[in-house]
Amino acid sequence: MFNSLHSLFKQLLEGTDLSQQSQNPNFAIACLLAEVAGADHDINQQEHDAKLELLKKLLNVSDSDAQALITQADEQIKQSASLYEFTTQLRELSQEARFDLIKAMWEVAHADGEIDPLEDAVIRKAAELLYVDHGEFIRAKLLVTEKGKK
Repeated sequence: MFNSLHSLFKQLLEGTDLSQQSQNPNFAIACLLAEVAGADHDINQQEHDAKLELLKKLLNVSDSDAQALITQADEQIKQSASLYEFTTQLRELSQEARFDLIKAMWEVAHADGEIDPLEDAVIRKAAELLYVDHGEFIRAKLLVTEKGKK
């Protein structure tokens, strides 16, 4: 909590527009990808590369924009208490876009060849908060894990 207050105070002193960043759906997506990558407390190069490539694909942004989002997201998730602050901004997305996001989260989790139970739990919670039904949650996982076996 102290870190969150310290960060908030620092951003206020620097004049950072907190409401603009916290209400940015692209930033929320980057935070969800960063959260799943860090869930097992072991972010390797494959997961980092997957986050970057998936952000570019999902958001149609440049390398530098994707890297900037990832850097900010990696910092933000250290101070976040829950996934709720990110998922609430994304409920207006179409069902297909929410499915693509959950699938991207599976791809980040599976980038190192295995899915840690903590990564699974983060994706499961995000799917619930985004109103992605369980069948679609499983379908996204199977699309990613079956692709890895081929």
